[in-house]
Amino acid sequence: MSESAAPMTASTGTAPARGGPPASTSHLVLIPSYNPGPLVLQTVRLVRAHWTPVWVVVDGSSDGTAEALQQLAGTDNGLRVMVLPHNRGKGAAILHGAGLARAAGFTHALTMDSDGQHPPEAIARFMAASRDSPQALILGRPIFDDTAPALRVYGRRISNWWANVETLWYGIGDSLFGLRVYPLEPLLAIMQRHPWMRRFDFDAESAVRLCWRGLPVQNLPAAVRYLRAEEGGVSHFHYWRDNALLTWMHLRLMLGALWRLPWLIHRRLTSSHRL
Repeated sequence: MSESAAPMTASTGTAPARGGPPASTSHLVLIPSYNPGPLVLQTVRLVRAHWTPVWVVVDGSSDGTAEALQQLAGTDNGLRVMVLPHNRGKGAAILHGAGLARAAGFTHALTMDSDGQHPPEAIARFMAASRDSPQALILGRPIFDDTAPALRVYGRRISNWWANVETLWYGIGDSLFGLRVYPLEPLLAIMQRHPWMRRFDFDAESAVRLCWRGLPVQNLPAAVRYLRAEEGGVSHFHYWRDNALLTWMHLRLMLGALWRLPWLIHRRLTSSHRL
């Protein structure tokens, strides 16, 4: 995998892990991170309190958080930090970490954001669902509060509708929520085969393509919060750029869905896929 060959620095630490449950040998938390600001340290500490191991892939950050995270990892052997030299996008960062995780013997990865939007207390519940159904794609279904921008909430409904059209309503509750658990082998298979899914399009396209592969889908509710700038919140969402990327993605996926339409109809009529 080309991403695994990219230069990086890594820190696993030598001291005992600080808190958290016993280390899993099959499931890890994988956090892509790009210029999240200092709130990332609090986020990672909270995640570590709920799971071991935790890997962070710093995607070419220039805000000093790479150094801070490496320092944190130096005192905690439950935390590994990998630093990519240049920003390549969320999907590319996850691909990098997922490839290394699979090579290390892990079978599943829970992905979540580094900016405090996703609740660490949901990790154990998502991991338990994955262990009970190891072939399944475990998707988070966001529960929004009044901090969520209305434009973002309504806009994602469009992407969710298209994702369900492209899979004939196979079971995707939310195509854009980044809190989810992937079986690593099928995830790596689709990413190595297709050159897309490297940036903001990763979450939606990976969900659709894994549904096309026939993975069962389980949707679990999870709270999401949008932090204000004064609370340390950082957003890299660019309305026109990212929506253009999603539009191009859905055009490609619709062509793929049309090619698969007879099979999708047959599956819809004959199989039970939701957990």
